[in-house]
Amino acid sequence: MNIEELRKLCTSLPDVTEDIKWENHLCFNIGGKMFCILGLDQVPVTASFKTSDEDFTLLSTREGFRPAPYLARYKWIHTSDINNLSTKDWKKLISESYRLIKSKLPKKILITLEN
Repeated sequence: MNIEELRKLCTSLPDVTEDIKWENHLCFNIGGKMFCILGLDQVPVTASFKTSDEDFTLLSTREGFRPAPYLARYKWIHTSDINNLSTKDWKKLISESYRLIKSKLPKKILITLEN
């Protein structure tokens, strides 16, 4: 998996926007809320994303993964290399992160996304 493949995966989801935050982090958003962050200036490229409680527990114990700084209380995971996950795993985890974030959006924002 490389940056461009992960970018295509994230932007293939409905209503996703992307922007740069903190000078060098590519962020993917739904309704203005982040669901995936890529550390572009890191070698190898790092990533953080929201997970389910179960995935958070499982991934937290795997080598190359840890609770994401500042976001761990919201069940975000950080990986030190985007190649720590297969394409199949990325598809599952990005879809889940997107779904989790979207499910918490205010109804007003969800209505505007539907139009």
